Amino acid sequence: MQLDPLGDLKRTHTCGELRAGDAGARVTVLGWVQRRRDLGQLIFLDLRDRSGLVQVVTNKEKNAAAHARADQCRPEFVVGVEGTVARREKANPNLETGEIEVAAERLYLLNEARTPPFPIEGEITASEETRLRHRYLDLRRPPLQRKLRLRHRVTLALRRALDEQGFYEIETPFLTRSTPEGARDYLAPSRVHPGHFYALPQSPQLFKQLLMIAGFDRYFQIVRCFRDEDLRADRQPEFTQLDLEMAFATPDQVFAVIEGVMQRGFAAADQQHIETPFPRLTHAQALARYGTDKPDTRFGMELVDVSAVFETARQALRIELPVHALVVPGAASASRSQLDAFADFVKAQKGRALYHAKVTDTSIESALEKTLASRGLEWLQELAGARPGDLILAVPSDPAQAAGEPHAPTTTVIGALRLHVAQQRKLIPEGKWNFLWVTEFPLFEWSPTENRWVSSHHPFTSPADEDMEKLESDPGKVRSKAYDLVLNGWELGSGSVRIHRQDIQQRIFRVLGLSEAEARERFGFFLEALAYGTPPHGGIALGLDRIIALLAGETSLREVIAFPKTAQAQDLMADAPALPSLVQLIKELQIFPRDTLPSRCENTQCTAEIWIWQAFFHPKYPGPTKPVKCLFCGNVVGKPLGTPFVVAAQREQEWREETVT
Repeated sequence: MQLDPLGDLKRTHTCGELRAGDAGARVTVLGWVQRRRDLGQLIFLDLRDRSGLVQVVTNKEKNAAAHARADQCRPEFVVGVEGTVARREKANPNLETGEIEVAAERLYLLNEARTPPFPIEGEITASEETRLRHRYLDLRRPPLQRKLRLRHRVTLALRRALDEQGFYEIETPFLTRSTPEGARDYLAPSRVHPGHFYALPQSPQLFKQLLMIAGFDRYFQIVRCFRDEDLRADRQPEFTQLDLEMAFATPDQVFAVIEGVMQRGFAAADQQHIETPFPRLTHAQALARYGTDKPDTRFGMELVDVSAVFETARQALRIELPVHALVVPGAASASRSQLDAFADFVKAQKGRALYHAKVTDTSIESALEKTLASRGLEWLQELAGARPGDLILAVPSDPAQAAGEPHAPTTTVIGALRLHVAQQRKLIPEGKWNFLWVTEFPLFEWSPTENRWVSSHHPFTSPADEDMEKLESDPGKVRSKAYDLVLNGWELGSGSVRIHRQDIQQRIFRVLGLSEAEARERFGFFLEALAYGTPPHGGIALGLDRIIALLAGETSLREVIAFPKTAQAQDLMADAPALPSLVQLIKELQIFPRDTLPSRCENTQCTAEIWIWQAFFHPKYPGPTKPVKCLFCGNVVGKPLGTPFVVAAQREQEWREETVT
């Protein structure tokens, strides 16, 4: 097939922008063939670019050359068309360009294409693995193009909003040292400094604080971050966040900035106006009312402490207090199988049990009647605020919890149940954006495994002024100046006012069990900077991927990231992570993988040094055994090994490497 050069061919319009008002205009459009329909004298091509589709028609009688080129076209061929816009005899109301078509006068075949492994359509049945393996084709599909266009518009709006408020966008290093973020670091070895490693940043936390010390006053960055942690639908090993920091900032000032930025971002996504200020709950209030520190407030079903009702039934039911309940409106008709499914969900959350009571016009139906009696059930209805037709669900505490066993707290279990029931019964309204600030998180958490206090956020979070005297005497009661922004049950991000005084920072380290020497070892450069006039400052980091996912109506971040990783942290398209070069590891980085002790070639004329690396592969599933040969002389070295394995050899200044499969 003879292909045409692009030459001086220049697009005049995109495919999706042509309308009836362009009728009669001469145009040049470029794109991919979506589909081809051959009617003999007429061949129709649907031409696609990122803006949409336009129909191209070639007429054999009027232009045989263009018709012949169209006859060669197949889906995903890259073509250029010169022609005239004409009104269609019959419009297609399902297409934005459906009133017109382009009558081709000349058609250029710019490139051919193999048949794709799945159709480039809006809805496809291909597996996610296939889509990710051919992500460049998946990205041609209109749904993904719309999501990435949305991401661009929202990101641009965030940038503009922060620029207008005096923020500087400043980049921070990717190659740095480990920071106290709580997850595992991705490490990058240094060739220049053998045996030393950089850590890819989990966040720019210390650097943005250093920018405040440097006097930049207001900083932001759309930044990539890296965390080596177990993945799920709303988590990726590399992710993007909107990071900002402000000098002389109170939480109220940070809130005001972020609320304005969110208004601009959602407006760019053509969403309804976001009302400000956002509601606020303390961490304790969120747990008490919703059983989670990231509550979805689009629906009610708030938790109620009904411990008083169960006080006298503790021994009979073998439970502990507190007991919390919620009311499911209009669910008194729930079937036995539905109630059993709710009970199974509670057990999966490590809950002790699930009790239920159906409120009717004349009575309250419940297996608890034998234990609580009718008066107890009426009291339960009264405390819970249930009406006829409602269903009351109650979850008690597990006795083992009082003994320090790792069972989930009652409110956490019923909080998860609240969301599960609302989803099952479709009680969550669509098209509603409920933002919420959650404040006053505990500064410390007790770690039973480490037998010490650890930071709930990070060790640079400032304690609440009112709790400063409790730092040493009662660390568990100390609240922090930390806050989360929650949207529809998703945690968008966390922030805090930071510690700017050395004396307070030293007290925090002592509570955490860090000696002065250990603190200097881990954070020396930052602690030194604190001594040079650090202003009060605070900030926040918001997950941009999560914001876009919510706006796009997606639950998986992979749907709004151009080149995401799988749940196993793999890039199927690029086949990453990949095997490193054994020569590069040994020669350049001086990293010697386990079980790669060198041996000498027994050929006295050769004496090459041989390295064999098999430990990288799964020892339980070796392939067929193959001999290990010297890569210089071919002499067999040692006993055969199960494949695959890597052999590296060095003789004088020359290195060779081979993977045996």
